[in-house]
Amino acid sequence: MTEQTTSNPPATAEELRAAILERYDSLSKRLQQIARYVLDEPNELALETLAVISERCGVQPSAIVRFAKSFGYAGASQMQRLFRDGLLSGHAGLGYSERVRHFNQAVARKPEGGADVLDEFVEGNTLALQNLGQTVSEADLREAVALIDRAETVYVIGFRRSFPVASYLAYSLQQANKRTMFIDGVAGLTKQQVQTIGPRDLLIAVSYHPYAEETVQAVEMATQRGARILSISDSLVSPIAKPAELVLHVRESEVRTFRSLAASICLAQALVISFAFEAGKEKKKGKRLR
Repeated sequence: MTEQTTSNPPATAEELRAAILERYDSLSKRLQQIARYVLDEPNELALETLAVISERCGVQPSAIVRFAKSFGYAGASQMQRLFRDGLLSGHAGLGYSERVRHFNQAVARKPEGGADVLDEFVEGNTLALQNLGQTVSEADLREAVALIDRAETVYVIGFRRSFPVASYLAYSLQQANKRTMFIDGVAGLTKQQVQTIGPRDLLIAVSYHPYAEETVQAVEMATQRGARILSISDSLVSPIAKPAELVLHVRESEVRTFRSLAASICLAQALVISFAFEAGKEKKKGKRLR
């Protein structure tokens, strides 16, 4: 695969993210690994050494340098500086990265009992919840609520680890009087449940790595049928994120290889309650106009 090189490098971290998303499909598989890390772990990219980043990406340090040069930078350090400057101007992000680093060091020690394990999960989930406001903006929430409001029917899908989030969303939207279809795939009927979706509908797809094949296929089918997609995922370039009109990016905590859902459930609650508030305001406005 021929790798395109940008002559004028992006001047900000936001511009670089946009450039990566635009060119992601044209990158080689190895450079896509780096692209995903840059998009999903910007704080770590800003603070870690090239050796650590290359280990976490699963590539050689030279590949990271090549990635940076393909976007017009002289080297990896120039690319990292964009994200480091962003952290220094927003102290919350810097604090989060440092707390995560200290937390990971603490978890590396063997727990003495159940209370220690509980403390670890509480701390890990607290960090993930505190970071949620950085990955999901107020504008993202407004757009997500608008997508739900405009949809004739909201379809919700999520399998494996994502199933609790999807089921909560479906139940809560029904409680908020939104016409909702929960795609649960019972008896292997996922395809049949999705095939009624149309251009006036919205599919909310929830999936995290490794992405459920049923969810990916449902997103593809819904896209072909003209429906809009709202994705809740752990990466901006996940299989369910690329076709989506909007991606709500959630970074969950991971404690001793067990990944949580605390931030995802919190986001789902905020999404449904925000929709209920907006629907209530519209209902009151309609009564006044009569």
